[in-house]
Amino acid sequence: MSALQNILSRMAETPLIFDGAMGTMLYDKGVFIQTCYDDLCLTSPGLIREIHEQYTQAGAEVLETNSFGANRIKLRSYGLAEKVADINRAAVRLTRQAAGQKLYVAGSVGPCTQGGQVIAGPEILDVEAAFREQMEALTGEGVDLLLLETFSDLKELQLAARIARETEVPVLASFAVDEEGETAAGTPAEKMAAALETDPNVDVIGLNCGTGPAGIYEALLKILPQVSKPVVVMPNAGMPRTVGGRTLYLANPEYFTEYAKKFIELGVRGVGGCCGVTPEHIATAARAVRGLSGVRKHIEIVSREPAPTQLQSIPTAEKSRLAAKMLSGQKVTSVEILPPRASDFSNMLAKVRRCHEAGIDAINIPDGPRASARVSPMITALVILKEVGIEPVVHYCCRDRNLIGMQSDLLGGYAVGLANYLIITGDPPKLGNCPEATGVFDVDAIGLTKVIHNLNTGWDIGGSPVDPPTGILIGVGANPCAVDMEREIDRYFQKIEAGAEFAITQPVFDVEALLRFLDRVEKYSKRIPVLAGVWPLLSYRNAEFMNNEVPGVVVPEAILRRMAECATGEESRRAGIEIARTICTEVHDRVAGFQVSAPLNNVEIALAVLGKSEV
Repeated sequence: MSALQNILSRMAETPLIFDGAMGTMLYDKGVFIQTCYDDLCLTSPGLIREIHEQYTQAGAEVLETNSFGANRIKLRSYGLAEKVADINRAAVRLTRQAAGQKLYVAGSVGPCTQGGQVIAGPEILDVEAAFREQMEALTGEGVDLLLLETFSDLKELQLAARIARETEVPVLASFAVDEEGETAAGTPAEKMAAALETDPNVDVIGLNCGTGPAGIYEALLKILPQVSKPVVVMPNAGMPRTVGGRTLYLANPEYFTEYAKKFIELGVRGVGGCCGVTPEHIATAARAVRGLSGVRKHIEIVSREPAPTQLQSIPTAEKSRLAAKMLSGQKVTSVEILPPRASDFSNMLAKVRRCHEAGIDAINIPDGPRASARVSPMITALVILKEVGIEPVVHYCCRDRNLIGMQSDLLGGYAVGLANYLIITGDPPKLGNCPEATGVFDVDAIGLTKVIHNLNTGWDIGGSPVDPPTGILIGVGANPCAVDMEREIDRYFQKIEAGAEFAITQPVFDVEALLRFLDRVEKYSKRIPVLAGVWPLLSYRNAEFMNNEVPGVVVPEAILRRMAECATGEESRRAGIEIARTICTEVHDRVAGFQVSAPLNNVEIALAVLGKSEV
């Protein structure tokens, strides 16, 4: 075993990135499928080491040995039964050469039986001996984890776990499920998980292979409420398709990554891939997952009391026109308009003027939406304020600047008249026009809210006085459809305690979800105004994209069906506006106002939702 921190304690601190498929990579490199892939550790060590190194470069933190089928029973069909120890020891050495002393090595152990087969009778002794022989070789060479993977028979998996417990190595017991959430032996995922939860020989529960990210996600929803042990998931890259006689997995890295982020949000402690998952998938997922709030440690921000020698803090209602109207009980309206991609503001300003003339209270300006680069939202806001006069709400993202830079931005922005901000943690950088960009995330939205609250009370991040204090109106995001609602509610309350003064939700399509969210947060001792985010859909494809690709957004099946029934683009657009108007009507009495997005920057659609345009 390496000198690394114990993998279980490391996993408790931050989710780990596992590697992807070995078989897929070997097949793509021209190795015939009839070949014994495990034996390549002896016959083609350079090839195996090269694949491990590719996963290392992609950002994997746990590398699996090429030993999935390296037990006596499976090797017997290749005439290699006497090479069990040699193959497994070589597999560990090759993996360790790529992992060094900074990455973990997991000894891969697959079932001795075929998928769907159930062991019984005298077979049990043979299987037990085969597992013991393989695991002794793997642990003898120094693995950090025994990964029992792709099992379908609960009895065989628990037998393997019992043998693994004879070593001093942590045990991850992983099983495969199909799209229906059952193993090949017909056992439901929740029954498998419940048995492993009470099994003293199992440290970590895993789901791998059998289905793609969507199938694994559905299975997770069933098993997570039943288990307290850490969970690791390694789905296939979608479901296999036969193209030109070859079996291919067509899910691209970005699709795989969206689900990797959802898995982390659900609370899993490790994410990797199985069949069809390549270093490209792992690289994209690793960049995104490491940027998620809660995955890395943030700089701790201490809330401070008002500085006694400074001017009195500015009351919330006096911070801006938006604040005054919102706190007076009047409904406020805002329209979200993207900053331009270049230095010509004329087209954007024409849209802003249209909103101002229609009586909109504020313009929301996203900060690097979908981790893409546009003109600075603060510069955009300043141009809007100067040229049009309508108040902007600047989205400020924790992703792109360190804490010193953020404080400088906020002090400078306030000095030139930018008082309204929506503080967001931000989407992690991912595949796009700058795929190697990294996120900073010195703090998340909670931490940055504390920073601004401190500036408002007369202190900077270093504890030095700010005279006069700022009067920034602090807005935060809220997600009524969060996968882990308890965590979302807890973070929402933490934002309020940190100094948040209003909230804007993710685009709402499920009215009941928003009302349930409001029912809960309105019971809290401190309440802040909530603006409902509204997105008028343009098409069925747009609805599908929002539902599948935008984190935190859920589009109910009824709305998807309605958009699918639209025959033309014009019919789809009108349906999207009607749906958005209905949502506004149904939640009108429960919210402080509406933040309506302008899809494709078409402000007439947004204004139509608010009854200020005849489009």
